[in-house]
Amino acid sequence: MEQILERKEWVVEGSMRRFLFKLGEFELPLYIESIGLNPDQETTIRPKGYPVFHWLQTLDGEGEFELSGRRFSLPPGNGSLLFPGVPHSYTAKEKKWTTLYVTFGGSIAASMLASLGIRHTEWLHWEEDAPVTSHLIEMIEQAQHDDDRTGLNASAQLYRFLTMIKIFGQTGGRSSLFQHLEKLDPLLIWLDGKFSDPEIGLNDMSDQLGISPRYLNSLFRQAFGITAYAYLIRLRIRKAKEFMSLSDRKTIKDIAQLSGYRDTSHFISAFGKTEGMTPEQFRKLHGLNSY
Repeated sequence: MEQILERKEWVVEGSMRRFLFKLGEFELPLYIESIGLNPDQETTIRPKGYPVFHWLQTLDGEGEFELSGRRFSLPPGNGSLLFPGVPHSYTAKEKKWTTLYVTFGGSIAASMLASLGIRHTEWLHWEEDAPVTSHLIEMIEQAQHDDDRTGLNASAQLYRFLTMIKIFGQTGGRSSLFQHLEKLDPLLIWLDGKFSDPEIGLNDMSDQLGISPRYLNSLFRQAFGITAYAYLIRLRIRKAKEFMSLSDRKTIKDIAQLSGYRDTSHFISAFGKTEGMTPEQFRKLHGLNSY
């Protein structure tokens, strides 16, 4: 593959740090265009929006956005993810407004954000101890010192940062994924030890948290995008794959029973729906011993 980055450079204006990736003919499916810290954010007006995705968050002070005739404040612990081509403007509400930002694009950028449940411009906030800000600062520092001539390191860090936004970010009054996982954590731990019991049902799971089955499914949908029982099926299939990877050879019947299935045919059917192949095909594909 031809070299992706023509060159990279730091632009220093006072204590401003801005790292630019200048892409050549080819580009990664998910890439960083620029990343940096602006100690004194200036007023910006973009009637045609920005050409790629633009994340902007407050490090100190407070800013104000105008978008579609509405105004939004951006205090510390808050960030905005602007989609390409969305008209907007922003300015400091206080004398000095310090921001962190990253702009990015790529052929999979929109679909990846959609898979994370982000399909349009979002305003996000997070708890004080969430690692969102510290991770972005680490990305800026890495960009300054790492001679990343392919853009792969930056792309990998960007992927992690976007998933971190999903985990810790909150929109409006909704709870973050992290808060949903905290509520579900006792049940997830219980399931990890009880998945092999074929008698487990939705009522058993909801009883572990003392909530209704309907509310349990609501929590699972918000955290994982699936129902509680669908999560259990995926857990059992994951455990089955782990059993198949062990050095001691087990029959498919044994693996089915260890994974919480009463009969082999039900296990093979569930495995096929989840993995798109039979357990034996999975073994052959991954060079695992059959018995």
